[in-house]
Amino acid sequence: MPDPLTGITTNIVTGFLGAGKSTAILDLISNKPTNENWAVLVNEFGEVGIDGGLLASNKSKDVFIREVPGGCMCCTAGLPMLMAMNMLLARARPQRLIIEPTGLGHPTEVMNVLASEHYQDVLDIRATITLVDARKIKDERYTRHATFNEQLEIGDFIVASKSDLYGANDFDNLRSYLSEKNWLHDRTLASVIDGKLKPEWLDEEGQSWRRTKKQPVSGSIEQVSTVDEREFPPEGYIRLSNQGEGFTSYGWIFQPAIVFDESAIAELLKNTNVDRIKALLLTTTGAFGYNFAGDKVEQVQLGSLEDSRIEVIAAGEFPAADFEAELLAISNTM
Repeated sequence: MPDPLTGITTNIVTGFLGAGKSTAILDLISNKPTNENWAVLVNEFGEVGIDGGLLASNKSKDVFIREVPGGCMCCTAGLPMLMAMNMLLARARPQRLIIEPTGLGHPTEVMNVLASEHYQDVLDIRATITLVDARKIKDERYTRHATFNEQLEIGDFIVASKSDLYGANDFDNLRSYLSEKNWLHDRTLASVIDGKLKPEWLDEEGQSWRRTKKQPVSGSIEQVSTVDEREFPPEGYIRLSNQGEGFTSYGWIFQPAIVFDESAIAELLKNTNVDRIKALLLTTTGAFGYNFAGDKVEQVQLGSLEDSRIEVIAAGEFPAADFEAELLAISNTM
């Protein structure tokens, strides 16, 4: 029998939609000590599951990734998270666990699971890192959003991402906002470019778990079919959606025979007015991952894909049918 799992260094990397969590975790993975196994548990608001594929684009054999799609993984008293995390830890037996909650999820609920008696000896909870785009402080849609504020409040390191894109006052506005909320006490405020977190931040002792009210983790397990268990209809793709926290996700999964025009897809994503777009697509020039949060379309080449997936997250109305028609128009289905 293998030795019991104990003392796994654990970090939460949180932040609102488009803050750059996946980019930051990819950079941490690229600088991972070669003698360590890492495990990454990713939660997505949408139903189709994309972040795991984006993270896997740059992972080595000693990085294990598991996704929990479809909203907050702490719903139903934390059971989706418990099940996914237990399976991931048993498989990876990691030295470090990184958890990326959805940008619309509640990190205090994630921390409640981690700090529960069940994981008292298994996990060594370290610093929680909150990424934030300081430009959003000027937008009341964010500063009035309970989840946005919860993510800032729980952070041990509050990291202003994409700082190369800021105006003269953006970082100072963030500092003032945090000071007004009294969220700079016992916390570190920093700024980064391209998601380049300092690896030593991960080992700092965190206080976020002490600020979280610990509750028992219990409940019943419901059997839920996953996207991958569904068959494709005759048209060759599946449409899914999810709604909550004032946002709606629209997702599509395309069978592998459907291939997209690589020169046209980035242009379509760039000109779509939404809060967030992520995609894993088979194109005319190969397999690519796409990431768009309003500034530029990030594109990374992938080794292979079993299908194509794209997800849009928007506040308010979004013409999903029109967007779908545009996708089909730049694929080989027409």
